[in-house]
Amino acid sequence: MNHRKLFYSKKFFLFNLVLVGILVGFTLSLVTFGCSTEVKPGEKAQAQTSTGTIENGSATSTALSLQNSFRSVAQKALPVVVELKVVEIRQQRVPDSRGWPWDFLFPEEENNNNNNGENQEREFRSQGLGSGVIVRNEGNKYYILTNDHVVGEADEIVAVLNDGREFTATLVGKDPRKDLALVMFEAEQGNIPIAELGDSDATQVGDWVLAVGSPFGFVSSVTAGIVSAKGRSGPQGNISDFIQTDAAINRGNSGGALVNIHGEVVGINTWIAAPTGGSVGLGFSIPINNAKKTIEDFITKGKVEYGWLGVTVGDVNQELAEELGIEETKGAFIHNVYIDSPADKGGIRPGDFITQINGVKVTSRDEVVRKVGDLEAGDTATFKVNRFGSTRTVEVKIGERKDSEEILSNQKKLWPGMIVVPLNEEVRKQLNLDDSQNGVLVANVDRGTKTYIGGIRNYDVVTAVNDEKIETIEDFYQLIGDKSIDEFKISYLREGEKYFTGIER
Repeated sequence: MNHRKLFYSKKFFLFNLVLVGILVGFTLSLVTFGCSTEVKPGEKAQAQTSTGTIENGSATSTALSLQNSFRSVAQKALPVVVELKVVEIRQQRVPDSRGWPWDFLFPEEENNNNNNGENQEREFRSQGLGSGVIVRNEGNKYYILTNDHVVGEADEIVAVLNDGREFTATLVGKDPRKDLALVMFEAEQGNIPIAELGDSDATQVGDWVLAVGSPFGFVSSVTAGIVSAKGRSGPQGNISDFIQTDAAINRGNSGGALVNIHGEVVGINTWIAAPTGGSVGLGFSIPINNAKKTIEDFITKGKVEYGWLGVTVGDVNQELAEELGIEETKGAFIHNVYIDSPADKGGIRPGDFITQINGVKVTSRDEVVRKVGDLEAGDTATFKVNRFGSTRTVEVKIGERKDSEEILSNQKKLWPGMIVVPLNEEVRKQLNLDDSQNGVLVANVDRGTKTYIGGIRNYDVVTAVNDEKIETIEDFYQLIGDKSIDEFKISYLREGEKYFTGIER
């Protein structure tokens, strides 16, 4: 029998019928024994409507409360954060695009069209994007705080409010040391809100915060996170102690607000640590307390005025602290003092260790730099210092800090003009010195100082000052800081050879 006849035969039909019956019976048995709920004939089964509650009602209430808090903060913060569109205009020469052989075949046309063969100048417009916070209103003037790197060298600035209104803004002042700038726009409308500035010192690690700005041009974006850390150091040259947060911060967020759970601005978003170029949960904001005096200075003076002590300072490690007779390492060590500076006139010496300013403890060199910078020129400040194991109080009349170029031009007044460190076993080994060799190692010499001009260089070993042997760091600073002496003979070793130089203070 062929396959076609088999397919249409009665035996094949009966076989299929039996097989179908077996499968149906097996399926019904699975349904009967697999259902945990018995469904009686005539009953209806239907989906239930949610009551809006879950078994743990307190957890739901807590979640809703947090959500409502975030909504409230966003509603308060969004109107005071603006998008800043900046344009920098540059004039650049543009070479002729035709080139050889056309300039050879048609020299007259080249001269006529290209100003006698010279390259023409064209205007190039470089556009940038950032954020800002409306922090002040005086009459019809509204002031926006942002980052210095947002405004850059902008020729045009446009502020875009949360409701879409646009205003032409002008630069009031900028400060690269804190990476802050203030711009201003005028508006007759009286319905523009002003940010409420909080107390960044009261912000604690673990606090909820929201970052508000325009990342990648997405205007009025809000992200949430916590304060991850405080007192972080930033990019080189920036003197702020940053608030670290895991709230998402990206390009375009710069200059925007970091707000607390009360909707108060506690920071200005500034930079991110981003190996990938995007947010990885490492965002940093300038504490708003660092910016309050800056805002005032910009509005009243057009620039930021810093107090000046006239020293170079650094942190200390445990080894250096022990040699100096310092019990703890929290504070700032004075490596150098500018001659005739406020510090010099007030009695501060190289080798002093600052522990307090105006009765408030300081923990690092960065903190000393910030606190001194916030002091007003002409005010008298009290410094508590540890000098070779003994504590004393020094009063200094603070000066006004000049710009960096003017300070560098006075390097000849920096005394002693170098940084020295202990000569320990490891250093002796690296320099092939005998274990009995004493002195201090020159870790850095500032160019333009008398010490540098006198010939002393990095990795020299100072062995004596005015023929007095140097055994420790304390010996060096006691001798070099003696203000009753004007002339110093400094003996030193370089690659095993002995040298000396004479320097007049």
